[in-house]
Amino acid sequence: MRVLGLDFGSKTVGVAVSDELMLTAQGLEIIRRESPNKLRRTLARIAELADEYQADRIVLGYPKNMNGTEGERCEKTKEFAALLEKRTKRSVLLWDERLTTVSADRIMMEAGVRRENRKQYVDEIAASLILQGYLDSLQK
Repeated sequence: MRVLGLDFGSKTVGVAVSDELMLTAQGLEIIRRESPNKLRRTLARIAELADEYQADRIVLGYPKNMNGTEGERCEKTKEFAALLEKRTKRSVLLWDERLTTVSADRIMMEAGVRRENRKQYVDEIAASLILQGYLDSLQK
């Protein structure tokens, strides 16, 4: 059994997958979106990946504000989750993603990745952090 992790943004979706033992998360890819309002290709690619990796569920980053309130991005994420469940026929869990992008950026900084190169990896690493947080919660 595997789980997909997603970092959903207006321009990109970072994708990660768990190992079969559901202990670790690995980044897979970044799906580039043509338009914030067009989701068909994005949904199709995620469905392909879910099938390919035989993921039985999807963990989707939920972008709460730092004070715990839900803003406009949360509403768009909930709408995306509903479309994703319908398209993939898998359960989608919303997972608090506060500070994952900041953490991903810090990880790359510590690894010596140049500032101009970080942007191309940040969403994939953020997806890995979202998924790893979920996997760690299962072990408790």
